Amino acid sequence: MKVKNIAEIIEKIAPAKLAQDWDNVGLLVGNAEQNVKNILLTIDITADVLDEAKKLKAELIISYHPVIWDGLKKITTTEEGGIVYNLIRSNISVISIHTALDVVAGGVNDGLAEIVGINDAKPIGYYVENPADDNYKLIVFVPIKSAAKVSNAVFAVGAGAIGNYDRCSFESEGTGSFRPLENAKPAIGKKGELEKVPEMKFETIVPAKKLESVVAAMKKAHPYETPAFDCIKLHNNPNELGLGRIGKLTQPIKVSQIIEKIKKSTGAKAVGIVGNEKKLVKTAAVCAGSCGKAINSVIAAKADCYITGELKHHQALAAQEAGLTCLCLSHTVSERFILKRVAREIEKLAKNVKIKISKKDADPFRWEKI
Repeated sequence: MKVKNIAEIIEKIAPAKLAQDWDNVGLLVGNAEQNVKNILLTIDITADVLDEAKKLKAELIISYHPVIWDGLKKITTTEEGGIVYNLIRSNISVISIHTALDVVAGGVNDGLAEIVGINDAKPIGYYVENPADDNYKLIVFVPIKSAAKVSNAVFAVGAGAIGNYDRCSFESEGTGSFRPLENAKPAIGKKGELEKVPEMKFETIVPAKKLESVVAAMKKAHPYETPAFDCIKLHNNPNELGLGRIGKLTQPIKVSQIIEKIKKSTGAKAVGIVGNEKKLVKTAAVCAGSCGKAINSVIAAKADCYITGELKHHQALAAQEAGLTCLCLSHTVSERFILKRVAREIEKLAKNVKIKISKKDADPFRWEKI
């Protein structure tokens, strides 16, 4: 497979449009046409991880955090772009996924919510539009006797699906009128004469990604030389997807039980605790890494416990004053567990490619008693 093929697979797992607007995801380093046999998965790309990739003869690194955050003014061996320089010299491409994986269903935050036991988890904030949910209404006017042919044609290529139903449409009868001009080739009527035809107004829903093929199928099946039709973009709820998750637990449990669950699933060896650690938790919130001001929404929702990677000092104080218990796992520890899930997803779709999770990628902090 080529790098661009792996990029297409990553796009299915975590669409780039779901990333926050400040983020930098997608193919950041390398050649889209490069052949790939070995992939290394990591949270961060450090010098040790790069050496590991070389030893594994990996042509591609898929990193959670972007290897390029801001615009680089230099790419040398010693400056900010040192890792990028060595990646290029080593002919290793990089695809980064970051907040696209945080937001997507089944991604990092859903994974944390699942570990904690949150039922029907909803995003906390930092909302994005869901590109998969962009839909159009196709409205086409067709002679009644040809309505079935046209509707079957558009349904066959993906129109008309709503939830667990397909072939969804609305039809209303009326009268269409037109006059063929000199260069027309009318299927019905004569040039220069006004024609009135019993027609069906056929309406159906079309996913944005299928709109082009649906319109093409409609035109091919339609008897008229120039069909009359409209494509109207439908309004979507922009708050459907976002960072973090919040909801009631399947059953109330103690903070200590949540800590044990997290320890078992993420491998966390330490946890920073703010507030009452003996509290019985009924409603919990999670946010991998750092979600900044999202904690204000968690406090406003009157959650009992908030699990995250890190908090700033003033955020911890705000939680303490509000009676919100917080568990800080360290930034990358709250994220690293998801790599196994990503590896499995890639393996399902990428044939003849070996995928390994980095053994050199690690939390930069060492937690020791002093």
